[in-house]
Amino acid sequence: MRLVAEREVTIPTPLCDKKGNLNPAAIGFARKPLIDCNVKGHYLRKKKWNYWCVYGEDILFSATISHLDYAAVCFVYFLEYETQRYFEKTVTIPLGTGVKMPSQVLETVKFSTNELDIRFTYSNETTQLSVSIPDFDNEYLQADLTIQHPPHDESLNVVIPWNRQMFQFTAKHHTLPASGTVHIGQRSYTFNPEECFAVLDYGRGVWPRKAVWNWGMASQRIRGKRIGLNFGGQWTDGTGMTENAIFIDGKMIKISEDVAFTYNRANFMQPWAIRSKSSNQVELTFTPFFERIAKTDAKLVTSEVHQLVGYYHGTITLPTGETLMIQQMLGCIEEHVAKW
Repeated sequence: MRLVAEREVTIPTPLCDKKGNLNPAAIGFARKPLIDCNVKGHYLRKKKWNYWCVYGEDILFSATISHLDYAAVCFVYFLEYETQRYFEKTVTIPLGTGVKMPSQVLETVKFSTNELDIRFTYSNETTQLSVSIPDFDNEYLQADLTIQHPPHDESLNVVIPWNRQMFQFTAKHHTLPASGTVHIGQRSYTFNPEECFAVLDYGRGVWPRKAVWNWGMASQRIRGKRIGLNFGGQWTDGTGMTENAIFIDGKMIKISEDVAFTYNRANFMQPWAIRSKSSNQVELTFTPFFERIAKTDAKLVTSEVHQLVGYYHGTITLPTGETLMIQQMLGCIEEHVAKW
């Protein structure tokens, strides 16, 4: 089956027109963050977030600042792989007063209350990720991580068009070298940029009332190369665009074919499969060892995330015909169901 290649955006382009509706010229994907997310209007439907996930040698560390139009929701979590010690701290600000979400992917964004201080400070091709929490599982948490954005690296920047009034820009930046420390109580975890990589998920858009998505990703060094995987399902199906790509030493290889996520909703800890829908280009299995569940039920607003941490194995066929072998590659996979 021959797929129509997705349109590539190569010049800076605004996401929206003057009315706040989707600018048709923005539909496509870019290898650099060229889209200006000038989202406005669409009362209560705008969704904006900056999510960071950093894979350390001992722990996974994550921090998010999000604004859902009626509230800002910010959360931090960590998982120690060996002991499976896990804790998550969430703070919600009704109406999101004072939380400003920038329109460019690589801009500074911050959130501060007495309970939680998160800062993503971007300057000179680095992001300083700083988090301090006085009471994190009854201990003090201080994270200071330096994330490099190698200047020649490509990233995945995609506009998903449901229609002119509902659309999403997503940026997935992978295999970003991370260094620094995370202190939790008396424990200290060090991040080495040769082996520790950060993933940025930046989202800006106007969403329908109900949404379901799958996302699978990993960023690791494999056989001396920086390898990143990014796959999405359900929310992009039928739009003509995907968020599917792989990264090899900073070079992005876009995958235009939809992929199917197959998993047991009665037991998310069973193995998952990710397969290309019309070919054998992507044939991966994901075997979880930990399940993170995040639920919100505020009557009108409900959200349920099942995020699994585990290992990918399988094959991806590259456009050259070569086969990329994936074995025991640490990563995450998730299902998110929202009514928001």
